[in-house]
Amino acid sequence: MLAAEQVEQYHREGYTVARGLFSQQEAEFYIDHYMRLRESGAYPGDFQGVDPASNDPLKRYPRMIHMHRWDEVSLRWMIHPRLNACMTALLGKEPYAVQTMLYFKPPGARGQALHQDNFYLRVQPGTCIAAWMALDACDEENGCLMVVPGTQDLPILCTVPADTTQSFTDITVPVPKDIPVVPVVMEPGDVLFFNGSLIHGSNPNRSRDRFRRALIGHYAVGDAEKIARFYHPVLRMDGSVVELGISEGGGPCGVWVERDGKPVVEMVDPHHRGETPEHE
Repeated sequence: MLAAEQVEQYHREGYTVARGLFSQQEAEFYIDHYMRLRESGAYPGDFQGVDPASNDPLKRYPRMIHMHRWDEVSLRWMIHPRLNACMTALLGKEPYAVQTMLYFKPPGARGQALHQDNFYLRVQPGTCIAAWMALDACDEENGCLMVVPGTQDLPILCTVPADTTQSFTDITVPVPKDIPVVPVVMEPGDVLFFNGSLIHGSNPNRSRDRFRRALIGHYAVGDAEKIARFYHPVLRMDGSVVELGISEGGGPCGVWVERDGKPVVEMVDPHHRGETPEHE
């Protein structure tokens, strides 16, 4: 499924895109399926609920979470052999499947500030991996994913407040101004695989009439022993349940500091941030 160059890119930059891993017709099937589900009402994981009269596009089309727990189509996609083959090639071992998400991101919707997935999943040891499938054409106008190449080897960084006029989440991780943030332009059916420590996010959908729907799976590396409680039960890629421990949050996090004119990450106690050097 993946060429050697793509595996090399994943290890070098923290991400790679499998172009055309799913067909245009398959992407259209998923759009139809999830739009019908969304328009039918609310489901477990709809923490915001659906408000058709709201001025906020994300309240008219809130994201779905953990659909695989109640929707057979989502479960089959999450453990799809094509996804499994790609991630096994990238990781050297089959991953564990832990979460599905569907982002609708209608016109005018806010994006999500830069973050690291393993801040939430807390996979131990190792990290998580995401399979981010474009259902619509994704570009900078409608808020495609943005990544910071090469940050996959960073520790979990300390968070700071985000601009909630631009992001539906209220925290972010800062990135020094000289480090590039790169757009990942994708076509329907393309799947972006990225490391759970890679810094990534997205800008608002500034298009007039284009959705930016994405179907997303989160997975833990196959050597994982623990993951945050929210992601249990954990599944093998054949759909059977595997018992992992529950990891807790907290602990040291990284901040950017300047050393010899270059930005580097220094670990600090998040409860004593005032004692750390200034950082960007």
